[in-house]
Amino acid sequence: MLKIALVSVVAALALSGCNKKEVGNVSLGLFTTKDIKIEVLADPLVPGVTCHMSNIVANLNLADPSDMSISCRQTGEITPEMIAAIDKSKSGEIVFKKSKSIFLKSLKIRRIFDDTSQSLLYIAYSTKETSGSYKHAMSTVPLWHTLAYQEEPQPQ
Repeated sequence: MLKIALVSVVAALALSGCNKKEVGNVSLGLFTTKDIKIEVLADPLVPGVTCHMSNIVANLNLADPSDMSISCRQTGEITPEMIAAIDKSKSGEIVFKKSKSIFLKSLKIRRIFDDTSQSLLYIAYSTKETSGSYKHAMSTVPLWHTLAYQEEPQPQ
């Protein structure tokens, strides 16, 4: 009976780390509960953009570290209709949010449109200061050679 309970607990812990967006999992060592999780994220309004984000997940801790990395690329068609549908303000809009702590810390990815260079900027950031700094990372997807690229950018 004890063996069945132990196997059930181990299976539940293993499955709790599974995520349909997770495409990679790198252990940081045998004697640590921290792993680097790599997730794939499709922009909901610009599905021609795919981002891969890595971040550290500390199993059995109340808060995950704030470090992260992001890389976004064009992986499909980007149309003028997609660009017309996005928020073009200077602060852009949140396209992904994930809790990193029970203490109100989260990881967010925000999309910002740069009309001058006709690029989509994706910035990943932590909402809680860590060691005197807000951790963040950024990636850029140019619209050059897409249907959404305009020879003469439209004034805002």
